Amino acid sequence: MSEHALTIDELAAATGLPSRTIRFYQSKRLLPKPELRGRVAYYGPEHLDRLKLVAELQDRGLQIKAICELMERVDHGELSVQEWLGLDEQLKEPWANDQPRLVDAQGLATVAGELKPGRVTELTRVGLIERRGEMFFVPSPALLALTARLEAVGVELDVVADAARLLRRRMGKAARELAELFLKPGRGRGGQTLGPLLRELRPTALEATRLIFAQEMERVLREWIDSGRTAKVSR
Repeated sequence: MSEHALTIDELAAATGLPSRTIRFYQSKRLLPKPELRGRVAYYGPEHLDRLKLVAELQDRGLQIKAICELMERVDHGELSVQEWLGLDEQLKEPWANDQPRLVDAQGLATVAGELKPGRVTELTRVGLIERRGEMFFVPSPALLALTARLEAVGVELDVVADAARLLRRRMGKAARELAELFLKPGRGRGGQTLGPLLRELRPTALEATRLIFAQEMERVLREWIDSGRTAKVSR
């Protein structure tokens, strides 16, 4: 132990953490064992670094259980912290080129079409916009634009909203199952790291989704035609 050795109270003062929190982390094996001198435990720079890392991971939204699992893998040499942080950044990269926007009435009309009387109320009711004083928060400008396109060819707003909820529910379930299939440790990577998979997964998954959905829509529409159901569809 170097001359920078700290008691637990000194470590608490240096990090701003209560001593009980440090002891809790020790009980979870998040910290290396301190050096015992008689009955006193002393901590060093490696403990300070680990506590800073735990705080950074908590700031990123990780729960203690997840941090414990990550640190166990790090301590066993299965991956480095920098490797994990890089993967974390890759996982957080947006898949949809569609960021929320705050717009004024003119900006809203550009995306949603003419703001006739009652239009803002209807868009708010189905969750496509939120009023923020004189401005409007649009969670998904792309979805709002798609809605306007469908309305322009005669699809009612409620039908579009129901379709969006249906797709989100079904696609959400598929996304969870696909993440489990591809990202679960030891599944389908032949021992390779996650980096190359993540770089390829985004474009491949989006293209596969478009392709398979198109094939299924073709199949369903052929069934409608073959069964005669299209004869009952109004103009």
